[in-house]
Amino acid sequence: MVYHWDSTLETGYEKVDNQHKQLIAALNALIEASHSGKSDSAVMETMDFLTGYTIKHFADEEKLQVQYNYPDYLNHKRIHDNFKVTVKGFIERVKKEGPNQIIMAEVTESLGSWLINHIKGDDFRMAAFIKSAGA
Repeated sequence: MVYHWDSTLETGYEKVDNQHKQLIAALNALIEASHSGKSDSAVMETMDFLTGYTIKHFADEEKLQVQYNYPDYLNHKRIHDNFKVTVKGFIERVKKEGPNQIIMAEVTESLGSWLINHIKGDDFRMAAFIKSAGA
């Protein structure tokens, strides 16, 4: 399954939306790498990029939340931290078992559904608060 950016994912906060677009592009690159028969190292490089960009994005979002005194900051950060643990577990599993089709389908489906749900829920609420705060 490939993920597509569309207006239903727009938070209305440009920096956040641009990073979300990059995350979806990186997720699609991982799907492509794992389905196209690329080497295990190429799949892992793509997975590492997606992980690194996710960590950067979370840090940027959290900085924004602190800047605007977002009241749900601690919960949002906890959600991010829990997801980082999940991703770390996926990486360890893929390194141990190899990026076979079954594992990569599970990884990309899990990452994709989490991302879409997080954007449409937690990130929409955060962006609405920040926009109402005058950003």
